[in-house]
Amino acid sequence: MHDAELARRFSELYPGAVADTLDDQGYDDQVLPPSITPLTDDTTLAGIAYTVIGHPDPGVEYDANLRRFLQMLGEAPEHSIVAYQTNDDGAAHLGELSTTALAEQGCRGAVIDGGVRDVRFILDQEFPVFSRYRTPADAPPRWRLDDWNVPIEIGGVDIEPGDVLVGDVDGVVCVPRSIAATVLEQAETMVETESDVRAAVKDGVAPLDAYDEFGKF
Repeated sequence: MHDAELARRFSELYPGAVADTLDDQGYDDQVLPPSITPLTDDTTLAGIAYTVIGHPDPGVEYDANLRRFLQMLGEAPEHSIVAYQTNDDGAAHLGELSTTALAEQGCRGAVIDGGVRDVRFILDQEFPVFSRYRTPADAPPRWRLDDWNVPIEIGGVDIEPGDVLVGDVDGVVCVPRSIAATVLEQAETMVETESDVRAAVKDGVAPLDAYDEFGKF
């Protein structure tokens, strides 16, 4: 299944349904840490993981590091979600100029195990961002970009380039690419079943009876 279709169809789901489907498939450790939250409660994202990794380095050579940042941003593909493993608690690894560039390339959002800044401007752009904290301290003078488009790990969850990331106010789920099509189809069916359960309960059906009828609650 092409990236565009995966991103579009997963965007019509929600992380809870995706996580439940992964549980059913035996993948019960695919939810990123709850410390990674959206900038606003109505933020949602779904797309293809484009991974970034680095570490704090106050001695990094600024110009060379910044050029690597710009190269990395310029290579972010359409329909991607940039996913950062920063190994850091002090710098902002994404700001408004970066999100401007990413949005123009068709990137669908960012998930940062680290910091963000220029939040007011990013909110005006309506670019979906999840992060662990906020700070005005810029990354290029104090944080080294090591590599991108390589496997990373966030909070015990392995993320490979090409995996699918789905997020909303509940959190972010990573779907391995090898099972993405199967998870997508099963999650879509689950959402339809939950709609039937919801309608039945609103019509007065007892929760246990609804579960017995639909096999889901």
